[in-house]
Amino acid sequence: MYPRLIYDLTKLRQNLDAVSRTTHEGGCSMMVVTKGVCADPRVVELLISHPGVDFLADSRVKNLETYAGKARVAGKKIVLLRLPMLCEVDDVVRCADISFNSELTTIAALNEAAKRADVIHNILLMIDLGDLREGIFFQNEDQIFHAVEEILKLEHIHLYGVGVNLTCYGAIIPKNDNLSQLVQIADRIRSRFGISLEMVSGGNSSSIYLLGGNDALAECRLPEGINNLRLGESFLLGNDTAYETKLPGTCSDTMLLEAQIIELKEKPSLPIGEPGVDAFGQKPVYEDRGVIKRAILAIGKQDVEPGSMTPTDPDVDILGASSDHLIVDVIRSKIQYGVGDTLTFTLGYGGMLKAATSPYVEKTYR
Repeated sequence: MYPRLIYDLTKLRQNLDAVSRTTHEGGCSMMVVTKGVCADPRVVELLISHPGVDFLADSRVKNLETYAGKARVAGKKIVLLRLPMLCEVDDVVRCADISFNSELTTIAALNEAAKRADVIHNILLMIDLGDLREGIFFQNEDQIFHAVEEILKLEHIHLYGVGVNLTCYGAIIPKNDNLSQLVQIADRIRSRFGISLEMVSGGNSSSIYLLGGNDALAECRLPEGINNLRLGESFLLGNDTAYETKLPGTCSDTMLLEAQIIELKEKPSLPIGEPGVDAFGQKPVYEDRGVIKRAILAIGKQDVEPGSMTPTDPDVDILGASSDHLIVDVIRSKIQYGVGDTLTFTLGYGGMLKAATSPYVEKTYR
């Protein structure tokens, strides 16, 4: 059935081997993020069985629930990446060994949930180094120290370490100088409170390029003291997300999307009539190509991100999409497509994330 997302498990294993080697040779543990494939069970099995995976992480508690038990049996720790909602603290304590936090109100609620469950819950205190997503702002050191002081009073919370997120929101690239500030904050916490911090997590797939070895320029080396990276796209698609370069030993075609043609007709390339806005409130702009052969595929913005799709047929152009229809121009293609034929696409991160999450896209494996 179509549309379908095909995972190439052999290529995913190749990518996992490559990023695991890079990460561990760089002195970091590896936290693999499963949200990009919506915690697909076959991909998770691959992660659980891989000796280089130290932690499995996701932003959604519902995803963690699907694999926490199996992963723990295999010796992997489970991590909730997104700051917990107050309404889910009991589930967080049950499903995650570690959660990322920045709000004392939430941490206190996690402490009560952990008390009810008679466990110690680990937290990573998030520090904002300027990307302006989650975390206590790094220049407010008094707030950081106050948070640590309050956390240490809680009997069922263990301060496991500190972490930072970069690139995802503000597009700030990790560098030696900004990540060094995280290391310095961790050192000052250890010194001031006389505690150890097991983890200093230096970001996601945008930080892996800093593991370039001793030959790299100083500003392009991961600072000593960072001992963990959280990797999603670098494993799934082989990308360094700071500069969008391909990581050594990886491949990008680890998953392919196939969709079926439901209409194939020659029509003008410009809509006729007074233009307004489309179904998503946008005013689209069209190129006048004359009369073209337009194929409509049974997939749309509800299932995938058109701007994050690339046809494997180089002579096919994506024109646009509505909720349930993807429209492409096949007039230049050397393939004579017909209704019922399928087109294949490679995916970027946004396309992969949507397709993996959509219940209307079948998942298969190679």
